[in-house]
Amino acid sequence: MNHTDMKRMNFPFTAIVGQEDMKRALLLNLINPQIGGVLIRGEKGTAKSTAVRSLADVLGLRLEVEGCPFSCDPNQPAHWCRECRQRKDHPPVSGRMRVVDLPVSATEDRLVGSLDIEQAIRRGEKQFEPGILAQANRNILYVDEVNLLDDHLVDTLLDAAAMGVNTIEREGVSYSHPSRFLLVGTMNPEEGDLRPQLIDRFGLVVDVFGEDDIRQRMEVVRRRLAFEENPESFVHAFSDQQSALREQIRQAQNRLPEVSYNETDLEIASYIAITLEVDGHRADITMIKTALANAAFSGRSQVELEDLIVAANLALPHRLRRRPFEEGRINPQEIEEMIQNYAGL
Repeated sequence: MNHTDMKRMNFPFTAIVGQEDMKRALLLNLINPQIGGVLIRGEKGTAKSTAVRSLADVLGLRLEVEGCPFSCDPNQPAHWCRECRQRKDHPPVSGRMRVVDLPVSATEDRLVGSLDIEQAIRRGEKQFEPGILAQANRNILYVDEVNLLDDHLVDTLLDAAAMGVNTIEREGVSYSHPSRFLLVGTMNPEEGDLRPQLIDRFGLVVDVFGEDDIRQRMEVVRRRLAFEENPESFVHAFSDQQSALREQIRQAQNRLPEVSYNETDLEIASYIAITLEVDGHRADITMIKTALANAAFSGRSQVELEDLIVAANLALPHRLRRRPFEEGRINPQEIEEMIQNYAGL
């Protein structure tokens, strides 16, 4: 197989060695996009882009309204675009979630789309040219080197992610469309950081590092060379694992609405946030959402302590007002002890 063919194939998600926190954060956002996306920070060569691009391959088929530029879900009229609201029929077709790239060189018009003002004034028609936020609806929006993106564009991006709607206004003319997407950003901290206010608006943040276990490191090299040598054969070797993960995600998505938490879970989340002096309430809310998704992924219908531990690990480190643990990273063992002590275990 030539190099061009290889580029069309993604490295299997289940073949990624290590980086368990990164993989878990991405999967939990697939199960519940309301968690608020993932920011992955790490040096080059730590499988950040590989993991993101491989996500689409572990998702099953979905229904879309035929011909809709926003891939509206025919079974979710509350989230239809205005064109779908005006249609009498909504013929469904099969589609698949995909990864939409936002280059750091993108302009505002490229991101939000553009309106033909002359057409609007002369004919009273809102001629909208879709941008990346339109393509991103019901998809994964990926921003590599998000720390190098203009702050204004990052603000616009995060606003759309939070609201689920993109609104463009030009000279008194406005147009809105659904823009509900899973936002994933990757960055190398050595090239500059995001403002704290922007980092806080990512639901989860994961720091990734190169493997320091020699066996794990050898396996990373072995698998990468095997993939480059024969991508088709390598992908096929992991097809069963990919299918199993795809089914686990589907079941978790279906189970999520039935998963419950109790007053003690809320109390623990608030206690941890207060103890770690986390600003605002976004951390507590995200922690509960993450715990619910983790319980669903694990096949449970009730949040347990281990779900809260996973959630605290992913939702709190980037929101610490000060750094109580070494290097500003939350030690999972200390979080576990904090939760168990508070719960009286």
